[in-house]
Amino acid sequence: MVEVIEWVNPGEDEIIWRYPNEVIKWGAQLIVHEYEVAVFMRDGKIYDVLGPGRHTLTTQNLPLLYKLVGGSNSPFKATIIFVSMKQFQGRYGGETQTKELAPVKYYGVYWFKVADPVLFITEVVGGQSLYDASDVTKFIRAYFNEGMMKHLSAYSIVDLFQNLDMVSTQVKIKLMEDFRRLGLELVDVKIEGVNTTDEWRQRLFWLMQTGNAQAVMQMDTVKQVAAELGKSPGASVGTGMVLVPQLFQQPAQPAQPVQQAPAQPYAGAPPAPQQPQQTAPSQPAQQEICPYCGKPIPPGARFCPYCGHEIKRCPNGHIVPEGAKFCPVCGAKIE
Repeated sequence: MVEVIEWVNPGEDEIIWRYPNEVIKWGAQLIVHEYEVAVFMRDGKIYDVLGPGRHTLTTQNLPLLYKLVGGSNSPFKATIIFVSMKQFQGRYGGETQTKELAPVKYYGVYWFKVADPVLFITEVVGGQSLYDASDVTKFIRAYFNEGMMKHLSAYSIVDLFQNLDMVSTQVKIKLMEDFRRLGLELVDVKIEGVNTTDEWRQRLFWLMQTGNAQAVMQMDTVKQVAAELGKSPGASVGTGMVLVPQLFQQPAQPAQPVQQAPAQPYAGAPPAPQQPQQTAPSQPAQQEICPYCGKPIPPGARFCPYCGHEIKRCPNGHIVPEGAKFCPVCGAKIE
């Protein structure tokens, strides 16, 4: 009876399966499916790799092994490892800091597959009989998270929250070499979400509103001053906040010298021609930015037409952070 060697019904996440019988007969039928390869090992060393198809094991398709067993046609001893070449999925998550040192939590998913079965077996699998996607995820978690922490720290918090697709693509390119060294191909990376602390979420709100880091620093300073004023003896609740508008005011400008009126023409002289008065061009309404998706929205909009998020406003129409009790711009109380 002809011996048939085949990986039957592999599990959904199984990458490696070792054929249990190590005594192989010449003439045995080896069936390798389209999505896998078969690796032949003997004495801990890899000698041959056969691709998809039905193979009758002969001296022609296993020349290195045949030479090793001394040219005998008697059964030989070898280890056959099937390696799945399809794509697998892994998940990741961790914490890092942006380039402004903002604490950020991130999570997502990535897809990978075996690119070099010989390198993958020697570098990752070793002598294990069965290896699945979760084993790979455990093995490369340190590589992956170390790379994510390193590369995400080069981005600003605004880029991270506004351009996740762009960041995902760029991080994938930077991580590909780490996977290649293990015999793997990193097919794609998707950052599904990022989050930060309440304090940095407030700063992110103003960064996306103004696009100006200096304005955020000014806001932080004003909030600290307002908080200290609120602690002073006799100050009522919210005293500091109602002083916010005054703290934002620019210092008074020095008085300009009085401009002398033009000399009057002498009596009887014809009146000077009247210069046409130039009217100032009407200023377009100031563009507002959605603090949640960063896209421009119509002035006074109640909902963002792009992300659908409700836009919170104070009684004077200024956009305010979600959950704010006072408007940071005019100090008005938010009902």
